[in-house]
Amino acid sequence: MIGAAAVIVKSSASLTAKSLALLLVVLICGACSTTAPVSGGGVFDVRYKFPGSNRSLSALREHDALRHLQMLAGVDLPLGGTGRPDAVGLYYAKIGIGTPPKDYYVQVDTGSDMMWVNCIQCEDCPKRGYNGLELTLYNPNDSLTGQYISCGHEFCLEINNPPISSCVANASCTYAEEYGDGSYSTGYIVEDVVQYDRVSGDLQTKSANGSVIFGCGARQSEDLGSSEEALDGILGFGKSNSSMISQLASSGRVRKMFAHCLDGVNGGGIFVIGHVVQPKVNTTPLIPYQPHYSVHMTAVEVDRDFLNLPTDLFGIADKKGTIIDSGTTLAYLPEVIYEPLVRKILSWQPDLKLQTVHEQYTCFQYSDSIDDGFPNVTLHFGSSLLLKVYPHEYLFAFEGLWCIGWQNSGTQSRDWKNLTLLGDLVLSSKLILYDLENQAIGWTEYNCSSSIKLQDEMTGSVHLVGAHYLSSAWSQSSQRAIIFLLITALLHDLV
Repeated sequence: MIGAAAVIVKSSASLTAKSLALLLVVLICGACSTTAPVSGGGVFDVRYKFPGSNRSLSALREHDALRHLQMLAGVDLPLGGTGRPDAVGLYYAKIGIGTPPKDYYVQVDTGSDMMWVNCIQCEDCPKRGYNGLELTLYNPNDSLTGQYISCGHEFCLEINNPPISSCVANASCTYAEEYGDGSYSTGYIVEDVVQYDRVSGDLQTKSANGSVIFGCGARQSEDLGSSEEALDGILGFGKSNSSMISQLASSGRVRKMFAHCLDGVNGGGIFVIGHVVQPKVNTTPLIPYQPHYSVHMTAVEVDRDFLNLPTDLFGIADKKGTIIDSGTTLAYLPEVIYEPLVRKILSWQPDLKLQTVHEQYTCFQYSDSIDDGFPNVTLHFGSSLLLKVYPHEYLFAFEGLWCIGWQNSGTQSRDWKNLTLLGDLVLSSKLILYDLENQAIGWTEYNCSSSIKLQDEMTGSVHLVGAHYLSSAWSQSSQRAIIFLLITALLHDLV
């Protein structure tokens, strides 16, 4: 299969090495983003299942649905990036969108709901972004399965509540997604096929797809568009019906369960949709009626001493839950927790000379082992679930200094003020399990460069899923080099 068309090659006993080589070029370059004219005597009879200019979208969807009727064993999303603030901390995944598909790099964010990618209308979007990644602007008109969503669509009514007064039934649905740090993305809503890797065996995947509604970004804030942090978009894995996990689950394609293991040492890690059976993970209930993945924290322990905190601090009232958010780099605590926690940590080294870097980080010089010189911090949650944070996790190297990753949310903007929000700095090197079917979340310390086990709900079999680290080194020049090597080897065998 190349794109949506099946290529049928007429067999010939006199097929030459040259024509075989040309065939190999065409077959491989069918998946390349650039094509080159091919000359020679190769003859191809190309047939398309849906001929003519009036292609039926429903027929295309029916064709895809027949190929993927059963629930998937699981989905494996390759990860790249790192959670360290000194390296522009963010984790991202690679997905395919459209027919034929194109690759897009999107930040994995459990703290927001909607998925969006930058669109062809975006004039200020960068062509290259984080770590030199080559970025791609999505064009719905280039995809056989892409379509615009109107104002009257139920998805549009859900994300725009109350409805936009100027929106008429046949007009395109628009969106405005704003994040806690003040960054935003605006554009319109589209629907298209999203390609992903279906788990098919131990450390094996096969291509699968599903129709997803998402945002087509026409404008974004400077923070999302800076060359150091820019990606093609954001993959929202939040709780609402608009998130990708909710859309795939509502169609019966996946269990409403997913997990991530962010590798804080090597970068990348594991991100899967499905039922994780190993390692075993203890969970705590999600706080109901909250927009984010919020859980009930009960105490904070430094080494073996519990902080003396107000008894009503950990109530389950509005904004008193602890938010788990893979889209945030640092860890934010209300001032009433932050100040005694940092004071207790620094009491282990009373002679440190503190300095403020970039008006936000409290930093110091320290030449010995930080794990030996500073205490562990243990956060306690409901159902006796613990989250242990080691010094090498809450302290990070920055400009020749060590800086404290805990941040005071009491000094943040209105949306984040006095929130308890745990980001990648403390979530890394732990398998975090989101069980939305049972409204629970849990974690365990884990080597995120190893593998986990995922259960196939249809057969009961268990499959290994390994870690990934996406690299920007894979480029068109790399593709051409591999094609050249394959052709050379083929010609050598035929001589």
